[in-house]
Amino acid sequence: MENIPNAERAEVLTQALQYIRRYAGKVVVVKYGGGAMVNEELKRHVTEDIALLHMIGVRIVLVHGGGPEINDLMKRLGKEPTFVGGLRVTDAETMDIVEMVLAGKVNKTLVNMLGMYGGSAVGISGMDGGLIEASVRDERLGFVGKIERINERIVKDLLDRGYIPVISTVGCDREGHMYNINGDTAAARIACALGAERLIMMTDIEGILRDKDDPDTLVPELSLPEARELLRHGVISGGMIPKVECCVDAVERGIKNVVILDGRVPHSILMELLTDEGAGTLVHA
Repeated sequence: MENIPNAERAEVLTQALQYIRRYAGKVVVVKYGGGAMVNEELKRHVTEDIALLHMIGVRIVLVHGGGPEINDLMKRLGKEPTFVGGLRVTDAETMDIVEMVLAGKVNKTLVNMLGMYGGSAVGISGMDGGLIEASVRDERLGFVGKIERINERIVKDLLDRGYIPVISTVGCDREGHMYNINGDTAAARIACALGAERLIMMTDIEGILRDKDDPDTLVPELSLPEARELLRHGVISGGMIPKVECCVDAVERGIKNVVILDGRVPHSILMELLTDEGAGTLVHA
């Protein structure tokens, strides 16, 4: 921005005004994970974007994962990560590691960074206030949870008090057993419980591609029937399947628009919310 004339800066801000009006006072949920979390420069851009949106009146909620950090600590402790169907097999020892990394290191780092850029953030986990009530998803996966209920009151209270809730996806049941919850699923269910205006799912690719090896085949937007069709015909495959299924579920539950966003692009959140072009793939009813 240093080399941009003042008149052009002012024009950019006035063009963003219509979008600021649209989202001011509305809830936007961002699921943050993947490569954007381990690249320090991208992490700075993401937290800057969220702090800026907070300061212009968007009621923003940040739901985060931390898979690479969990893998790193497991390997340093001599424990090899194991996955079944894209989900981490979580025994009791792994559950302790997941809790330490997600509810501890990653969560508090994001809270600290948001504070550095002017955002008032509070870090919580799905266990706080019984936010994510869960049960065993599959005995073969150990302490991997299926969401039974979202008790969103604590998130609403934080939003009403002017904070950015930063949520790590560790849940529990009524007996106090902890569960590792899929971040995409948690973000979608939290967005639905809050009646969010938009859900943004950050990932490591451009969006939904008709040919996974060709970035030029990006699909800029999809209706629900079109998304189901691509799933049925195998166009969407691998790790994108659960992400798109979460998008479909969120739209079916009442979220107007869900965006699969390339988290590797600097300031992609602002591009999506405050410009005409947007970024990634928009899924809508």
